[in-house]
Amino acid sequence: MQGLPLRRRTWPARVWALLLAVAVALAGAPAVAAAPAGSAAGTGTGSSRSPADQPTAPLTLGSFELAKVRILGIPAITVAAPVVGPQGNAPDAQRRAEVIEGNLRRLYAPISPCSESEWIAEWILLQVLGGRERACAPSITALSRGAPDGLVVQRRQLAAGDVVLEAILPERGEPIPLLTVTYADAALNGTSAWDLAGRWQERLQSRLRHARQVSQPAALHRRWRIILGLELVLLITTGASFLLWRRNRRHREAWLVARREGVGRRLETRSQLHRFLGLVLLLLVLLQLMVMIALGVMAVPGEVPLGLELILQPILAALKLMAMGLIALAGRSLTTFLLHQWADSVRVPAEEQARRDQRRRSLVRVSHRLIDLASLLLAVAWILVDIPSVRSSSSSVLVAGGALLGGLALVFQGLLRDFAAGMAVLLEDRYAIGDWVEIGGLEGDVVDVGVLSTQLRCLDQRVAVVQNSAFDRVVNHTKVRSGILVNLVVSHRCHDIDRALAVVARELNAFQADAGWSSRLLAPPLLRGVSATGPLGITVSILLTTVAGEQWACSRELSRRLVARFQREAIPLADGLELASQR
Repeated sequence: MQGLPLRRRTWPARVWALLLAVAVALAGAPAVAAAPAGSAAGTGTGSSRSPADQPTAPLTLGSFELAKVRILGIPAITVAAPVVGPQGNAPDAQRRAEVIEGNLRRLYAPISPCSESEWIAEWILLQVLGGRERACAPSITALSRGAPDGLVVQRRQLAAGDVVLEAILPERGEPIPLLTVTYADAALNGTSAWDLAGRWQERLQSRLRHARQVSQPAALHRRWRIILGLELVLLITTGASFLLWRRNRRHREAWLVARREGVGRRLETRSQLHRFLGLVLLLLVLLQLMVMIALGVMAVPGEVPLGLELILQPILAALKLMAMGLIALAGRSLTTFLLHQWADSVRVPAEEQARRDQRRRSLVRVSHRLIDLASLLLAVAWILVDIPSVRSSSSSVLVAGGALLGGLALVFQGLLRDFAAGMAVLLEDRYAIGDWVEIGGLEGDVVDVGVLSTQLRCLDQRVAVVQNSAFDRVVNHTKVRSGILVNLVVSHRCHDIDRALAVVARELNAFQADAGWSSRLLAPPLLRGVSATGPLGITVSILLTTVAGEQWACSRELSRRLVARFQREAIPLADGLELASQR
């Protein structure tokens, strides 16, 4: 007659049952929420353990392997297992800790052997077929619902000599075995198994009573009300901090506009103050948000250590970043001092010293960037290493990380090539900030030399960014010294070229004797004579060797003087009229 309940139920009833099941799944069924899925009752090896209750990797101390046993995520006792010597069939420390935690969790945490999907499927099946007997709600769940003071932990010595700890509950006739005190536990603590069991007895009894107390529905409701009140207070303060940050940002933008209009120098100091205050307010908002998340986690019993970890980890990460920032600041200062000493060396010629001072600007900027990048990478590595799951990673994870880095190196090989080329540019002194260079068909003033690219400001004030590995030919017009050819085209109507050359020579001597221009010349102007002749006229060439970057100004001034002198001496310059008349 098992099919009768199925025939009595109609299709609308089944539909309502299915809808109710979906509603229970969305709202969170009490049995499912109170008892996570996949737990193994009494063993502690199931997947229902919260992250705070997860046993960490065992610690080896001499001849013993240690593992912590937690109650509500807080370590209660430390069990041991021998590493060397006779072990027999004794489990290792981590396995013992898992089993003991499972036994203890039965006394304060509701446990269900079914997953959420199994619980809902069984509930739907019972709605369709009828019946009340549930496999997903066994009697072991009732162990955690008793009065906290009714739990008593006692120690008992077996006939074989082993000392065990047991829990006695008023609603259960038989005691619940919790753990056996082994020889390794007693040897590690330097006492007898009976005395160690007495110490653990008092500790476990007080901790378990507290765990049962905080797991009661009334205590949970009170805990949630307090957390909700704190969350509301934090939400209000976070909103106020965010509004202050927005207001400070608007004020800073107004000060920046005033500074661009040239109001005064005092506004710049106030702008820096607003910037610092904005950074402090932003960090305060982030910290308040992190505290809100941590309080939400602490609302769940047993997750207090995880909530504290969420608060401590950002603070520790900030402290580590500050420490690496101080190290980077010290490295930047040391690099700047050493480069200053290198540039100001008196053992090098004046020209080389000027070039070193020019190179120093490029080297200081690049070295500061490299120091900042290295400090940031070290800070990130330091933060990651202190994460327990990363710290306990096996060698296979490290090998996988190395393989990942190798793959990234292949993907970003262009960046690595640019980095190598940038280091070669700096070490070989191909150019520096302030040089006028020609790179890959572009010509301009070098405004920034990085390890990946070079920025040029062209003559039309556009900024061109050139990758360091994208060119193989560089023309530097201003390295150490500069030179330029000044060409003067004399007309064919000039019947005395020697007189024209003598006039050019006298003007060159006058140009060299001028105090305003002689300081820019590294050598006397060289009259090369007639360098070419053509249909337009006779080309007279002069070579100027100047201080780096002064060749264009000297060339313009000398050309102006020569044209004026030729006009006074009535020496005709080529103007193309005779070529036009021939046509």
